Amino acid sequence: MSSLSIFDIAGSGMNAQSLRLNLVASNISNANSVGSSEADVYKSRQPVFAAELNNAINKQNATSKVNVLGVVESQDAPVMEYAPHHPMANQDGYIFKSNVNTVEEMANMMSASRSYQNNIEVLNTAKQMMLQTLKMGQ
Repeated sequence: MSSLSIFDIAGSGMNAQSLRLNLVASNISNANSVGSSEADVYKSRQPVFAAELNNAINKQNATSKVNVLGVVESQDAPVMEYAPHHPMANQDGYIFKSNVNTVEEMANMMSASRSYQNNIEVLNTAKQMMLQTLKMGQ
């Protein structure tokens, strides 16, 4: 594995966590949205990641990056609430609230933020080690 590939690996991790943070922000900002039907209401979105193992057979070039496979919507049912005087109420008097769990989203935000910070530390440590190695040659 090339000593420079650590930057690619940490960079892919940072991109993945950045996407995760953006989705958390979107979920939290839409947590209190309502709709008149299940199809109209905002549904929580989560990223799907996979470790991409390149050239596993060739041991000299084995690097693992984070691959973003996509974004999926939660299949949980929205919260149905009886509110006959709400302007978005359906003919039965119900409104549908988003299925976003704000406590879960806050935990996701903290986890993604820590993971992003950890990737930055990996980059900084690799940079410092390379600089120290170059200084040894002087």
